[in-house]
Amino acid sequence: MKQVVQNYKSGELALLEVPEPACKPGGVLVRTVYSLISTGTEMMKVSEASMSLVGKAKARPDQVAKVMQSVATNGLSATYRKVTSKLDSYTPLGYSLCGVVEQVGDGITDVSVGDLVACAGNEHALHSELNWVPKNLYSRVPNGVDPRHAAFGTVGSIAMQGVRRGEPQIGDVALVIGLGLIGQLVVQLLASSGVRVVGVDPDPERCKLAESLGALTCAHPASGIVDTAVDELTHGAGVDQTYLAAGGNTNDPVELAAKLSRDRGRVIDIGKCKLDLPWNAYYEKELDVRFSRSYGPGRYDPSYELEGRDYPIGQVRWTERRNLECVLDLIARDRLDVEPLITHVSDFSSAVETYKSLNEGELKAVAVLFRYPDAVARTEPVVTSARVGLVASSATALPAGQPVRLGFIGAGNYASSMLLPHLVERDDVQLEHVATTSALSGANARRKFGFAAASTDIDNVLGDSSIDAVFVVTRHSSHAELTRQALLAGKAVFVEKPLALSPEELQKVLDAIEESGNDRLQVGFNRRFAPLLHEAREQFGPRVGPASVRYLVNAGRLDHGSWYNQTASEGSRFAGEGGHFIDTVSWLLDADPVSVYATGDLQVTLGYPDGSTAVITYAETGSSGFPKETLDVVADGKVLKFDDFVRASVYSRKKWASSRIPKGRDKGQAAEVNAFLSAVRTGSPMPISIASLAATTLATLAAQTSVANAAPVRIELPQKAGAPA
Repeated sequence: MKQVVQNYKSGELALLEVPEPACKPGGVLVRTVYSLISTGTEMMKVSEASMSLVGKAKARPDQVAKVMQSVATNGLSATYRKVTSKLDSYTPLGYSLCGVVEQVGDGITDVSVGDLVACAGNEHALHSELNWVPKNLYSRVPNGVDPRHAAFGTVGSIAMQGVRRGEPQIGDVALVIGLGLIGQLVVQLLASSGVRVVGVDPDPERCKLAESLGALTCAHPASGIVDTAVDELTHGAGVDQTYLAAGGNTNDPVELAAKLSRDRGRVIDIGKCKLDLPWNAYYEKELDVRFSRSYGPGRYDPSYELEGRDYPIGQVRWTERRNLECVLDLIARDRLDVEPLITHVSDFSSAVETYKSLNEGELKAVAVLFRYPDAVARTEPVVTSARVGLVASSATALPAGQPVRLGFIGAGNYASSMLLPHLVERDDVQLEHVATTSALSGANARRKFGFAAASTDIDNVLGDSSIDAVFVVTRHSSHAELTRQALLAGKAVFVEKPLALSPEELQKVLDAIEESGNDRLQVGFNRRFAPLLHEAREQFGPRVGPASVRYLVNAGRLDHGSWYNQTASEGSRFAGEGGHFIDTVSWLLDADPVSVYATGDLQVTLGYPDGSTAVITYAETGSSGFPKETLDVVADGKVLKFDDFVRASVYSRKKWASSRIPKGRDKGQAAEVNAFLSAVRTGSPMPISIASLAATTLATLAAQTSVANAAPVRIELPQKAGAPA
């Protein structure tokens, strides 16, 4: 197995092949799904390792004192050999992860193989594919919690223990100095406890983030804004608690704490900052200085951590493990939101590069996760799959000069506004027949768009041998069956999304393709055809490493009378629309998803074969004044930013921005129709492969399955043409 290690002498970072740990009694063997980089503690270690010996000594005077004691006891020569040997050894990194129990040791009864657990410990929750974790350092993840979020359990416990040491009460005013990962968590925990929070950090982006997570005011320590806010909130008395979550060698945080604390206020040290207490300031206010020891009681006690001996709850209410359980519970109940803290998700295979980017300042992050794709693929249940057998397409080109003769099943608002206007004026198209539910709607479509005939019987369209292609633009529940019938009738088919509302419906469509040999199918995934998105993708250029994609769909609320609300018959709203966004991401990444994890608020995480990830947030509660679709793609030191089909930009060695704001929002319908008609006319392959259409449909449906089961879903990619069924 592979593990991230560092040589403290040389500073070398490596992804090392090491033996797998055994599953010992009193613990469990956990296969990692996500592990979290502590951008404070871990990066401090990485930075120190790159220093000279003198620099290391200055950074760790406590270790220098131990060396001097060893010299006095064992002599210079023996001490030198001991120190050199220790420095020149690989040491592990990491202490916070989420994974799946692979094996249960003797004496363990609270979890089973296959359970998702959060794990803690700088010897047991390492950046490693497998870890043995003793009983008191893991906790079962509640149903519905995203594994990425559960990986924050340990750092959440550090913040939790710091807050407990401060003993806040409802109505208190607290100051948080340092708004890195721990500071952001402290802000949220305090705010959710009814405490009014003021934050301090020199980084304006971190200040904005903390304010979005519950802080009243955050600012640079020298701005004067914080002093004014504290004065107003406390009527000049000063804050009840100050939480030191900052690092570095400056004494400014300690001095600021004394300045802004009330008489007999509490100062809690959570981070590792300089603590040269100004005696007069602390004495005059009789400030209570407290230390917060890592994850909570039990830390550094071998009998608790290694032997599994718990402390009686009546004596010690909150231990390491109980803090971990509490953090996971808060995440499950949406009282602690760690999603905004996730700056970057990196494939585990890129761990060394990620550390270097962080250390060199190229990657500025609050929290970074390692994703272990092999573990995810191995542990996700296969809930949906589809079979595509051998299909020998019988497509031939139309005679030269012959228009493509079209039939429409359905002519509602979307067909009338987004599809038919692109067809009605074309000389190479002939609108033959439209079939609608009501006679009047058919008559209207015939009058407006010039169909040769109109009726309420779909057999008039499917049975007309002169029709080359059929557009299925009806309600969602009928798409799969009408597509199946049209394929069996030998027609090329353009069906609006979704293709199907269940894996069984999808399989019937695929069976029809196999039975008829007719693979002339396109689903209305128009966004991949949008001109501005094409231009942005071209400017972004080819991709080498894994990508991270964020796609916000500000869908808004439906009108009360919308038929989209008829979920019992028409499927969920995401089942109807989600394929649009999944297909767009897959087209951008040039791959189909292999895993899906979705939460109840419809945040859908897609995994791709090369380790790329995409998070699609489908929001119904946003402002109508905000753009509907915003998309970011990050890979290979480049960023593509796409704003609602109006503007786009690419940040690379040279920044590119779209030259003009287009008239309206061209979401690709015209280009999509052109591509379909061209394939029908020439007999060339359809614009999107059957395998990709099926994978997108399965991924869309898997989102619902994932929410229902509170578990990831693995997508079994359809077999390619020519593969055994």
